[in-house]
Amino acid sequence: MVSQELKKIKEGVAFIKKKKITKPKVGLILGSGLGELAEEVQRKVEIPYEEIPHLPPSTVPGHSGQFVFGFLNNQPVVIMQGRYHYYEGYSPTEIVRPMRIMGMLGIKTMIATNAAGAINTCFSVGDFMFIADHINYSGVNPLRGENVDELGPRFPDMSKTYDPELIEIGERVAGVIGKVTRKGIYASMPGPSFETPAEIKMLRTLGADVVGMSTVPEVIAARHMGIKVLGISCVTNMAAGILAQPLSHEEVMEIGEREKPAFKKLVKGILAEGVL
Repeated sequence: MVSQELKKIKEGVAFIKKKKITKPKVGLILGSGLGELAEEVQRKVEIPYEEIPHLPPSTVPGHSGQFVFGFLNNQPVVIMQGRYHYYEGYSPTEIVRPMRIMGMLGIKTMIATNAAGAINTCFSVGDFMFIADHINYSGVNPLRGENVDELGPRFPDMSKTYDPELIEIGERVAGVIGKVTRKGIYASMPGPSFETPAEIKMLRTLGADVVGMSTVPEVIAARHMGIKVLGISCVTNMAAGILAQPLSHEEVMEIGEREKPAFKKLVKGILAEGVL
């Protein structure tokens, strides 16, 4: 019997293929305030999520909610311009369904980006951090339940979740464009409330450098499918308790807007390497 989830994924893939898209090699997930990169895609085909079977619309400000297919720096790409989050009420399976669709469309590499709060006090607002590892503190895992062997193994290895070679490429490109970057650990929390100072203190003790409310489910699903992953966090605020000021989504969007030029240069430079 075919898994109901696999059936839904394949129906989404079949719908997209009817749009005459170019088979993508690289998938990109653009986080809050970073979606403008999709505007630079050439020969683009845009498909809103709500038009695709079994995909609901995105509800978060700063997330356009569509797939964008085409070429970016001569690489065939598919961009998720906006993502789903656990705090929106979606199940982990629903959150990663777009990622699964990208995998079945043929991507071999995924670049996942997000806006994050800095836990590490050596970091500054506006920094880019390459994710070296993550702590899944959300309490959920998209692989829970029946395993679909066609998608990946029951117990996938997560010892090198974020590809070291891709991080090296990213760091090299960052040096060329003159952008100082960090490397560290991303902690995933369920949201939607920002963390308390006590929670940030706990995460710092656990070794986390930044914190956010996304990325980890899609990364787990990608690795389950054997897809290489590069994760990039844009530090849009200092985490709770580090500064006296309150946290807001408006600040996240403002810093994301400010860092767009450097972010676009970084991602396009990575794609230009042509080894993804």
